Amino acid sequence: MQLCSVCSERTPKYRCPACKIRYCSLGCYKKHKEFPFFDVFAEPWSVDDLLHEDDITDKVPLQRLQMLGQSKELKDLLCNPHLRQLLCSIDGAERKEDAMKSAMQEPLFVEFSDQCLKIVENDAKSSEDADL
Repeated sequence: MQLCSVCSERTPKYRCPACKIRYCSLGCYKKHKEFPFFDVFAEPWSVDDLLHEDDITDKVPLQRLQMLGQSKELKDLLCNPHLRQLLCSIDGAERKEDAMKSAMQEPLFVEFSDQCLKIVENDAKSSEDADL
């Protein structure tokens, strides 16, 4: 079981968006911001972290994510250099939420997002139908 990187007492529920350090409460977050030397101990996010976070309620199972990599439509869209540049700019943005809002004004990015959702949702429906 992992403990808060600030107080080492409780299970962390959050991650600092800047340095990825795990913390358990607002108090620990404030202490972390006061004493940023904790950044030295920060561990980068991994795919495994994102797939197994217990506090995330709206996540896509690994099997559905793998369907994205098998999509010819997505591969065709990713051949577009403008889309690749948009994705790189979002990934490198300090304020990712703002970068996403800006990208959503681009029809090409909207098409890419819609295609991703279509693949994930169709696979979800197929799984649900199989369960019935």
